[in-house]
Amino acid sequence: MASDSVKEVQARFPAYQIWQEGTPGRIRYVARGRSLRLSPHAIVTADLDELQDRLLSAGDCSEGADPVAADQPNVARMYSFWLRGKDHLAVDRSAASKVLELYPEVADIACANRAFLARAVHHLADRGITQFIDLGSGLPASPNVHETARLVTPDARVVYVDWDPVVLAHARALLATDDKVAVVASDIRDPQGLLADPALTSVIDSTAPTGVLLASVLHFLAPAEADASVAAFREWMPPGSYLVISVGTTTGTDPDLICALQDAYGDSASVHGRAADEIAAWFDGLTLVRPGLVDVWAWPTVTLHRPISSRARILAGAARKQANRLAWEL
Repeated sequence: MASDSVKEVQARFPAYQIWQEGTPGRIRYVARGRSLRLSPHAIVTADLDELQDRLLSAGDCSEGADPVAADQPNVARMYSFWLRGKDHLAVDRSAASKVLELYPEVADIACANRAFLARAVHHLADRGITQFIDLGSGLPASPNVHETARLVTPDARVVYVDWDPVVLAHARALLATDDKVAVVASDIRDPQGLLADPALTSVIDSTAPTGVLLASVLHFLAPAEADASVAAFREWMPPGSYLVISVGTTTGTDPDLICALQDAYGDSASVHGRAADEIAAWFDGLTLVRPGLVDVWAWPTVTLHRPISSRARILAGAARKQANRLAWEL
């Protein structure tokens, strides 16, 4: 049986966590390094023999320079912990748990943000969007953007963009599974360079409507950088495209939470909360999808479960670039 074979491979390569996954129409095998110093860190293949061959040729980079600091908390891995994922280390769990001791609602708001992204992608796909750029994508977390989009459009194209080595190590192995899905190493503060990257242009048609996704990433940019990046992507978007944003806000958020998050992230990231009116300005010139800019759990409908109380707020919205501007889109 396949499960017995996987157990044999696991016993042979204890430095990796190995398992079998079943997805619609296929089976694949995944090996993920227990140490970030392993290269490759993650392997995905439909053939167990191929997996073994690649593991045999895998090199241990422990003697070389490690681009990923395993002794420091990482934002993406902490977020994975709050999402109840498995891509995190003890140092991440410790830092993330300290935040939860003071603000337990942070985990719920993180989950609400991930659920918003899935709803937004489904909404756009329902309205004919067949290609997406996920900016600051973070660690893979099912359902991923291409999985959600392909529930509506089986051949949807997606480019995942991030600059974090931890994210890239996982994403390149787990997400770039066909020629309509790509992972691009780029900084969203350089929109011109990113949008000209051959890895992106080989997947995304710059003349066709596109879903541009900025989910829970802009608060890691300095205000001027965030404003400039959003303006550049908004300008690039062809008519019919959608801009989707979720971002932490200082409006209604406990100021001490922002300090707690900054302490937890340390030198790995800076946190910049934005006021609600500053966030709303990012949609200038676009047609907002109802209900507009709202709490992340309330988009697109307020019938979703509302937290009894929260000192943490993420605002979310989506808007379409029209040839002629309309006030609202249903």
